[in-house]
Amino acid sequence: MENSIRIFNSYLINEKKSSNNTVESYMRDIIQFSDFCTSNNISNVKDVNKPVIENYLKYLTAVGKSESTKLRTIATLRAFFRCLTAKGFFEGNPLDGISVKKTEKQLPGVLDEKEIVLLLSQPNGVDFKSIRDKAMLEILYATGIKVSELIELKTGDINLQIGILHLKNGKKERIVPIYPAAIRSVANYLVNVRPAIVLEESEDKLFTNMNGKPMSRQGFWKIIKHYADTAGIKKDITPHTLRHSFATHLLENGATLSDIKEMLGHSDISSTQIYAQLIKSKYTSAYTKFHPMANK
Repeated sequence: MENSIRIFNSYLINEKKSSNNTVESYMRDIIQFSDFCTSNNISNVKDVNKPVIENYLKYLTAVGKSESTKLRTIATLRAFFRCLTAKGFFEGNPLDGISVKKTEKQLPGVLDEKEIVLLLSQPNGVDFKSIRDKAMLEILYATGIKVSELIELKTGDINLQIGILHLKNGKKERIVPIYPAAIRSVANYLVNVRPAIVLEESEDKLFTNMNGKPMSRQGFWKIIKHYADTAGIKKDITPHTLRHSFATHLLENGATLSDIKEMLGHSDISSTQIYAQLIKSKYTSAYTKFHPMANK
C-alpha cells in the first residue's frame, strides 16, 4: 500500500501540478484509508474491492464522519484508483457503483459590515503582535483569500505601490486588489515589525509567528477567535468567515458573480453562486418578516 501512496503523491505533484493544500488533503484521506486496511489485514492494494470500500464508508459513519466528509473521501479514493489503473498497478475501479447521498449545501455564515469594522478594530495596539494581527485581518477581508493562502503568502506576492496581491496556486494565478487601509496596515507591519521578528534571511513568508517561524492554520485560528471574542461577536466564526463576508459584501454592493469568482479563485461559477443564494435568503427573510402583506 505504501508504494501505491507514493505513486499517487508523485502523480499529484508532478503531473497534476496540484497545490500543496490539495496534495495534503488527498494524502490525509488516503493514509486514513490505508490505516483502515492495515487494521483489517489488507496490506496489498490489489486486495481492495467494492466490499472493502463499502465497509470503510460504514466505518466512517460509525465514527461520526459527516456526509460531506464521505463524499470527499469517495472523490479521493476514486482519483487514487484511477491513477493506479492508468499506471498499470490496478485493474478497474472499486469505487464504481458506490455513491453517497449529497446533502444540501449549507449557506455560509457572514459578518455584516458593522461587525467587520468592529472585528478589524480589535488589534489596535502599537506592539508588534497587534500590528501584525491587524495586517493579517485587513488582508483577509480586503482580498477574500483563504486562511491557508494567507499563511503561505510570500513577501514577493504583495505589491503595495500598485495595491495588488498576486496569488499562485499550482497552475492557477490570480490578482486581487487591496483597499488603502489594508495597504497601510501591511506597510506598517513590513517596516516596523517583520524585520524585528524575522531574523532568518531565508524566511520569505509574509506573515510569521512572533518567533519568526511559519505560522500554522491553528495558530491563526486562535488569533481570529480571540479578536471575535474581544469584539463580543456572538456568531459562529470559522476560518472562512472573512472570505464569505468579502464575497457577500461585494455582491451586495453591485459586483458581478463572474468578478467575484475570479477574485476568489473559484474554478467553477457554481461555487460562487452560493453567495447569491445567501443574499436571496437574507432579503426573503426580511421581506417575510416586515412586509405587511407577506403573510396574508
